[in-house]
Amino acid sequence: MANRSRPAPVRRSPRAARPTPARASRVPLVPERPVAAVCAAVFGVLVAAEVLYLTWLLVAPDADLVAVPRWLAAVLVAVALLPLAGAVLTFAGRGRGWLVLLAGCTVPLLGLLAVAVLFGSLGAGSATWWALLLALGPLGGLVLAAQRTVRDWTAR
Repeated sequence: MANRSRPAPVRRSPRAARPTPARASRVPLVPERPVAAVCAAVFGVLVAAEVLYLTWLLVAPDADLVAVPRWLAAVLVAVALLPLAGAVLTFAGRGRGWLVLLAGCTVPLLGLLAVAVLFGSLGAGSATWWALLLALGPLGGLVLAAQRTVRDWTAR
């Protein structure tokens, strides 16, 4: 004789069954930090280091400049702090951190491009190429900070 198995009877009750507690619902989901946000933060630190290095070159005692005003050095240090703050905010995922990083990379990029144009018009070929090479840092920060994954990471 063939073994005939019957299906289990279906419960017919007016009350719904108690939901079973899910373990995943008790643990809050933390979104994973995108790699682009980490790279954008690294580029923000690089831009800050570039601006501080160029500021140091400008105000160094052996720079053969007559007198660089102290306010100019203070402005350049403030310009260096902006991408650094943007890098910290972007890495931490704080709201609108990508905008701070974007603004912090735009100002040094425009300054380095102006220096490259100045050196190019004066005929200083190697200095022009060095200025364009230094402009890659702020350009990389701009491109990475404007990506959708970074914007979404800092908008939560």
